[in-house]
Amino acid sequence: MTFYSFAKTVVYSIFKPLYRIEIVGAENMPKEGGVLLCANHIHNFDPPVVGITAPRPVHFMAKEELFSVPVLGKLVNHLNAFPVKRGMSDREALRKGLAVLKEGNVLGLFPEGTRSKNGEVGKGLAGAGFFALRSDCYVVPCAIIGPYKAFNKLKVVFGKPIQMDELRQRKASAEEVTDTIMNEIKLIMKSNK
Repeated sequence: MTFYSFAKTVVYSIFKPLYRIEIVGAENMPKEGGVLLCANHIHNFDPPVVGITAPRPVHFMAKEELFSVPVLGKLVNHLNAFPVKRGMSDREALRKGLAVLKEGNVLGLFPEGTRSKNGEVGKGLAGAGFFALRSDCYVVPCAIIGPYKAFNKLKVVFGKPIQMDELRQRKASAEEVTDTIMNEIKLIMKSNK
């Protein structure tokens, strides 16, 4: 058993009963090939929750500061996370993210870049669109429907892969692709309230 699988089992056994997590649409995740998994961001626990509910291991971009925290830094490193510098274009993180997708793995992103204060889906950053356009990966929208309150139901909904062919063919901008992804997340939230 890998460390990732072990950690997933441990966290799942704590979070599933605590937040009464309901998983919807896990079958929408392609079983193989690169997947860009994009979710809304409402809480610090979103990365572990997406990680334990996704049917495949997820590689997350994580803010660089986490990697310098004793113990936590080593932990996130062993959980397939890699650092990204916030507030600037981080070429190394972009290269690493593309490599994850090209190797046929799942790259998890929270396109808003920061947590929503009111639970509403905010504007996404162009990075999600960049990854979607620069690779031939599947793009799977995911909605985390809270709140994170003990013994209240938390729902994680994986949508069907977004059709990217037309956007890629007409060379849509990264911003337009990100907006498309965020709109899909909003639609999932609306239909799963």
